[in-house]
Amino acid sequence: MKGIDFNHTIDRTESSSMKWEKYRGQDVLPMWVADSDFRVADEIIDALKSRADHGIFGYTLVPDRLKTLVVERMARLYRWQIDPDSLVFIPGLVCGLNITARAFGDEAKEVGIPTPIYPPFVSSVNNAGLTACYLPFIEQSGRWMLDWQALEAKADRISLLMLCNPQNPGGTVFRRDELERLAQLAEQYGWIVCSDEIHCDLLLDDLPHIPFASLSDEAAARSCTLMAPSKTWNIAGLGCSFAIIENAQLRARFKRAAQGIVPELNLMAIEAAMAAYEHGQPWLSEQIQYLRDSRDYIEQQVAEIDGIEMLHIEATFLAWIDASGLGLENPAKYFESYGVGFSPGSDFGNDQFIRLNFGCQRALLEEAFARIRRAITDLSD
Repeated sequence: MKGIDFNHTIDRTESSSMKWEKYRGQDVLPMWVADSDFRVADEIIDALKSRADHGIFGYTLVPDRLKTLVVERMARLYRWQIDPDSLVFIPGLVCGLNITARAFGDEAKEVGIPTPIYPPFVSSVNNAGLTACYLPFIEQSGRWMLDWQALEAKADRISLLMLCNPQNPGGTVFRRDELERLAQLAEQYGWIVCSDEIHCDLLLDDLPHIPFASLSDEAAARSCTLMAPSKTWNIAGLGCSFAIIENAQLRARFKRAAQGIVPELNLMAIEAAMAAYEHGQPWLSEQIQYLRDSRDYIEQQVAEIDGIEMLHIEATFLAWIDASGLGLENPAKYFESYGVGFSPGSDFGNDQFIRLNFGCQRALLEEAFARIRRAITDLSD
């Protein structure tokens, strides 16, 4: 493992980066889409170079080595024993959400979506012509947590629950007892559970990630777990994700919904994923410490600034900031006018919040908060 300086800035402005292109030619810091600005591990870069040197880029099957790495990872991290046949590789988590809605949605019932939530959860339901049943998160003991009373009141309307753990944008890591409560409801009401666990490696507190399907054989039999190395190792542009579906009937439905529409993985995505899972842990450990320090900096800054608040971030590199105390109709638009480009809370279900991506160099984060302070100071002048 070669050392990596997470403070080192790489200019992305001429790389067709979605994140940086949004504000091309404007003095606005892009702190929005969940895409980090960190140079990936050298081992991943070396693997891509080696494959490029091979010189042929034809249709490529998912090798047994990648399947084995995933199976071994699930056993090592979660004591979750899965069969390689339960893996379905797909070119993205958003793709997986859409396949799930089409495969497991029931037009006679609704799809349970905890909110606020990452926007493609909602669009996947709409794309499938289904009806969403929104399930609110509320503050409980300093964490964003499901409103159990509201959930249980709507439980019989739901056929499919779409879970996000760790939760985006709130940063909640679900505890075992909370997941078991969901599993009991799923069994009682016959839900299928789709658990998006793309941020499972980005735990900033000393907490375990517990895959929903690992709880029990019953939970595994009624669930589809979505994972990827993309957010963890900053390789989202290559497109490698996978579903773990242990129930053969559900897996067949998932594959049928994807057939003829969803492409196979490209070979560079495969190479990057194998390198990440096989050699990426030292880089990831350094990144976690860097993100943890950035999280602590953000929480300190927010605590010192009147008008904004946030709950503790347990995981992800995303901060969910409550700006309702500023009295603004559109906080995201206001901060954008001061040169900070957040994801607007309206995209997630609450227009008084903003989502800040802190997967960036500390200098950029510090400049963002200098601009935030100026923007808020000007409100009171």
